[in-house]
Amino acid sequence: MSRRTIRPARSLSGGLTVPGDKSISHRVAILASLAEGTSEILNYSPAADCASTLACLCRLGIETDSKDGSERGSAAVRVRGSGLDGWTKPSRTLDAGNSGTTMRLLAGPLAAQKFASKLTGDASLRRRPMRRVIAPLELMGALIRAQDGGFAPLEITGTSLRPLEYELPVASAQVKSAVLLAGLFAPGTTAVIEPVRTRDHTEIALAEFGAAVRRRGSRVEVDGRQKLEARQVVVPGDLSSAVFFLAAASILPGSKLMLLGLGLNPTRTSVLDFLAQMGANIRFVQIDQRSGELVGDLEVAAPVSPLRGGKVAGADVARLIDELPVLTALGPYTERGIEIRDAQELRVKESDRVAVLAENLRRMGARVEEYPDGLRVAGRTETEGSRLHGAEVDPQGDHRMAMALAVAALGADGETVIRGAECAAVSYPAFFEDLESVLQR
Repeated sequence: MSRRTIRPARSLSGGLTVPGDKSISHRVAILASLAEGTSEILNYSPAADCASTLACLCRLGIETDSKDGSERGSAAVRVRGSGLDGWTKPSRTLDAGNSGTTMRLLAGPLAAQKFASKLTGDASLRRRPMRRVIAPLELMGALIRAQDGGFAPLEITGTSLRPLEYELPVASAQVKSAVLLAGLFAPGTTAVIEPVRTRDHTEIALAEFGAAVRRRGSRVEVDGRQKLEARQVVVPGDLSSAVFFLAAASILPGSKLMLLGLGLNPTRTSVLDFLAQMGANIRFVQIDQRSGELVGDLEVAAPVSPLRGGKVAGADVARLIDELPVLTALGPYTERGIEIRDAQELRVKESDRVAVLAENLRRMGARVEEYPDGLRVAGRTETEGSRLHGAEVDPQGDHRMAMALAVAALGADGETVIRGAECAAVSYPAFFEDLESVLQR
């Protein structure tokens, strides 16, 4: 278990390109495997999660190779698709590692195969609920056996699926995507109705690979048995990874940082709106479109006054779910603090993120109230301007916890030691190196 020491910093400056977007990388790799011909995915995420998706596809008989990739950088990945019916029976269990996205998205197409398969993951993933994706797939005719009624490993016996109109009980882009991917194999039209619009990378990627996909208000439809065609796809930079740098630059006076080539899909940019409401100084430099996704450069500078703070609740939780850890870590640096409610989902992520954030921020001197559905971190006006202090913190193997705690540590008095910091590689292998490259001390 590695330990990473974070020392206080004066500011952030320079330019940075973060790795390719995780969510998009998963989806385009899966669709490329179901397409006919060889697709090239440029700027594929180097995250361990996305490597798990490629490894599972390889066990399903799909040939992949990468070039120009490294531990620190995104790769160009070629995927030789073999059509909707081209996956072959795996000789071994499919291992999704720590990736819930891999498991939930693959469950859709696996349910329609002519063979049985088994999906598992690491200890953390086996504790995460899968019933939410099993339920709609079973309504389509899927045969899925889970442990204790809703946990991995998942034993999936492929069968003929029927189309479905499914109203999501809880907003989830992963469940929506699993149903739409399964719908590719069912005759007729499959529709998903969302209570809140979630990230639409699957719909965009389906269209890029030649599928007819339709959105009518909160309803998304896809027709079954469509032929997908190989494509070259450029994956934009991961905004959820960039947010750690946006947050750090917003609490360190004198910061000025340029973040290049970021994905700016409107279903993902709620975090920019929230930071702006708090008083963050973020400017769009340019915006373009690549492979159906909006892409652009952002400049962030330290605001003149400390961030105001704010509250995330209700429908905003689904829109900000990946960014909630780092927003919470900003709480002690804001005037009025940060409050997160209606976020029970945080307790069943890679860790119980509510409990892990509360415990570690308290170790650093923050005042934290914990609730069943969230937490509140006091701001400067409530703590008489007292600063955080360095401490030894434990992210409990959760990549976003490790990176959020690193941001909190940059403005603390003294050194902070992050135990098990290597877990950041699940989504951002070079996070600490990239952070160090833009820090000024």
